[in-house]
Amino acid sequence: MTKAVEFYFDVGSPAAYLAWTQLPKLCVDTGAELVYKPILLGGVFKETGNSPPISVPAKGKWMLADLARFATFYGVPLNFNPHFPINTLFLMRAAAALVTAEPERFEAFLTAVFTAIWVDKKDMGDPQVTAEVLAEAGFDPQTLVELTQQDTTKEALIKLTAEAVQRGVFGAPTCFVGDEMFFGQDRMDFIQRALQ
Repeated sequence: MTKAVEFYFDVGSPAAYLAWTQLPKLCVDTGAELVYKPILLGGVFKETGNSPPISVPAKGKWMLADLARFATFYGVPLNFNPHFPINTLFLMRAAAALVTAEPERFEAFLTAVFTAIWVDKKDMGDPQVTAEVLAEAGFDPQTLVELTQQDTTKEALIKLTAEAVQRGVFGAPTCFVGDEMFFGQDRMDFIQRALQ
């Protein structure tokens, strides 16, 4: 039986971005499959009564410094986005559709979106900016818009978000190895041990 890491994420989370920079290599190194589970973080917050860490000033200030520390530790760029929080509904619907419809192109989509938000500081809540970023990455923005408007796509994201909440997810990123849950981008060592 193949080992797997289930990765519940929303591209609007800087911690999810940092986790994403580490998980593919971790999975290769451990022979595990990385299973992407796009969710709408706002929906998770609503269902669980949670709120973004940034909404608590002292916690938000600490979190930004801690994320910067981890970016340095991981050796990856991280620039806090001045447009945060970004409405990611379109992006996460697109992710929920592409993860099954075009799995071979899903990583290219994530790379383009995560980089645009957390490296290039682009306003990916702006449809024009989003269209430009996706076009540069080789996607047809209009096709993605049409895809995100399909009932099956909307339902896919709703189901994934509900599944996450049912499993105990209260924020992003959250990973599962079997039934063991790991919250946050700073749990890579524990995930690796669980896989071994």
